Amino acid sequence: MAAMKKILVAIKDLDAASLPAVRKAAQIAMATGATLELYHALSESILVDALDARRISLKDYEQGQVEAALKRLETIAKRIRKHDVEVVCAAEWDFPAAEAVVRRALKTQADLIVAERHASRHVAGWMLAYTDWELLREAPCPVLLVKLPRPYHRPVVMTALDPFHAHAKPTRLDDALLESAARMTENLHGALRIVHCVAPASMVTAGWMTGPVVIADPHSDAAMKRARQALAAEVARHALPSHKLAVIEGVAREALPLAAKSMKAQIVVMGALSRSGMQRVLIGNTAEAVLDALPCDVLVVKPGRFQTKVPRKSRGAQLLALPTAMTG
Repeated sequence: MAAMKKILVAIKDLDAASLPAVRKAAQIAMATGATLELYHALSESILVDALDARRISLKDYEQGQVEAALKRLETIAKRIRKHDVEVVCAAEWDFPAAEAVVRRALKTQADLIVAERHASRHVAGWMLAYTDWELLREAPCPVLLVKLPRPYHRPVVMTALDPFHAHAKPTRLDDALLESAARMTENLHGALRIVHCVAPASMVTAGWMTGPVVIADPHSDAAMKRARQALAAEVARHALPSHKLAVIEGVAREALPLAAKSMKAQIVVMGALSRSGMQRVLIGNTAEAVLDALPCDVLVVKPGRFQTKVPRKSRGAQLLALPTAMTG
């Protein structure tokens, strides 16, 4: 993650009683000297027939909604400016919401997007919504997805590396993870934890009369030792703040959330990969399960040269008109 100059905060609900994404973005801006942009995408559909009934033009309605949003954003901004943070505000009609945020990040050349996890009544409370996934996949810069309401206070920042670069994961992704985790740790005066997850080793043998028997692999200790050596060698290539290393045994989708919980991590830095021949970024089934299960905020980064597929031109307002049979 390069030195931050511009942080884009995507605000979904302007009337929310609490705005943890704004609070945490302000903390990072104060630490880095970055400019903060509070952004709200007006992405809801406009029912044209309702405007006709109210005798208001589409242009006047759109302008009125933008002005109301900017007024609310300015109220939020005034509180942040008291802490000597440069804050600008923007609101515009565009949809869907994730694409609107990506377009704004491209336009302003944002170095970081901060967004609050979208709550959904249709899925379990910890699960991410479709808008979250689209933002994580298509964002042209790192995204800090805020799950926890409390502000940062010397946070534990955890990242998981793959020093063996299995599954065609490039070295540059681990480099990006370490750089981003180190910068976040330094900016917030936190503690850095670097982990590697090793799948549990076992052997299945044919038991007499009782069927298959699963026993521990006698080579598992050697595998753990190799993993510790590989992780230490990978980390040694980088200039990092004070940190601790840990090799944990277990299935990644279960072991990593447990490690974050036991270490009391407030931020976990994870990576997303772009596969050649595909039209979008794949975070991966395991990583998606981990993202959902993590009990803390998540910073998602990508290796260099990532190009988003989101078109740069805004869609404007989404207009809907009722069928004639329903209005007659």
